[in-house]
Amino acid sequence: GGEEMRTKAVRLYGKNDLRLEEFELPPIKEDEILAHVVSDSICMSSYKAAIQGPDHKRVPKDIDKNPVIIGHEFCGEILEVGSKWKDKFKPGQKFTIQPALLYEGGPMGLLSAPGYSYKYIGGDATYIIIPNEVMEMNCLLPYNGEAYFYGSLSEPMSTIIGAFYACYHREQGKYIHHMGIVEGGNMALLAAGGPMGLGAIDYAIHGPRKPKLLVVTDIDEGRLKRASQLITVEEAEKNGVELKYINTRNIESVDEYLLGLTGGRGYDDVFVFAPVKVLVEQADRILARDGCLNFFAGPTDPKFSAEINFYNVHYNSTHVVGTSGGNTEDMREALELMEKELINPAAMITHIGGLNSVVDTTLNLPNIPGGKKLIYTNIKLELTAIEDFKEKGKKDPLFAKLAEIVERNNGLWCYDAEKYLLENAKPI
Repeated sequence: GGEEMRTKAVRLYGKNDLRLEEFELPPIKEDEILAHVVSDSICMSSYKAAIQGPDHKRVPKDIDKNPVIIGHEFCGEILEVGSKWKDKFKPGQKFTIQPALLYEGGPMGLLSAPGYSYKYIGGDATYIIIPNEVMEMNCLLPYNGEAYFYGSLSEPMSTIIGAFYACYHREQGKYIHHMGIVEGGNMALLAAGGPMGLGAIDYAIHGPRKPKLLVVTDIDEGRLKRASQLITVEEAEKNGVELKYINTRNIESVDEYLLGLTGGRGYDDVFVFAPVKVLVEQADRILARDGCLNFFAGPTDPKFSAEINFYNVHYNSTHVVGTSGGNTEDMREALELMEKELINPAAMITHIGGLNSVVDTTLNLPNIPGGKKLIYTNIKLELTAIEDFKEKGKKDPLFAKLAEIVERNNGLWCYDAEKYLLENAKPI
């Protein structure tokens, strides 16, 4: 105990000012935990924090003097446990963190979160100090899976699970809100070909409450094709769900077409995965009686708005809901579903990189195609699309081997690929 530990981490100093640096962590206090991060996946939220800097609601004003470590979808191993937490946590345990602490005493009050608000904890680092409030709020979660990257995907998965639970419906004539999507109902996921959409399709089919009809739309044929290969119509059928993938790009009247699939009844739950005005308005128009519009996409424009039919709000009880993140229970459910192999969010991951690629990747995130960018924080590796492994493998034996492993696994990142990478990549 009381040893100093050197860490390498990506820190935010101001708008668009991210730096990969090496520095000393102070010795841990008796109510803190020292940990080693292995994986972190990069989220659009980190991009927003990086471009908004001190204007972001979770980022402290003084980051020019006290920079914060970014990244909040991380998984690693506990190294040293302060005396206060010795009974609950042990060195050698794998862990992940629910970043939405809801802790009043944090640097940004209730909005404080690792990856935005803290000097010594964030996902894009080799070593971190987990502060007391993370444990106090039960946000340090033991993870029992083999692969670290699943631990990193438990946070994005928890936001999907939370969104499903936040939908609500009401019996006519009774003033009780029943939480959750309609079991055996009609569900539409709009613009859902991206990583979060894939997670939602997976959860809708394999989660505890399933729709009868699940319609997934996108305008990108490539994304839809990949989705339909990863989560097949047959797999959905086995679980009692009628799944339809629809490219709406060339459909004349999309509303009419989508409503037709429900025999004109409309959709009980409609999720919107892109912050686009016309999409929100389309979602509103296809709602059934008591239909719930779930606005899942986080816009960067604080004035983002769309028109909603208030006649239907009054006479058809249609309503809107949105969530930003899941809670600890959602994260536990995500971990459990992954440990039992009921869901496989590996499909979300399209790129792999090392800690040296975090700054560029985060600042350019909206311009990099594909899904989640998964970072292994202890290695040096440029950000590389999984589909480019084979091409790179012609010159680099590391990628040749990774291509081979991934190919055996339906093109998806997996435990064997992670293990091989961690054993053979250059350390940072």
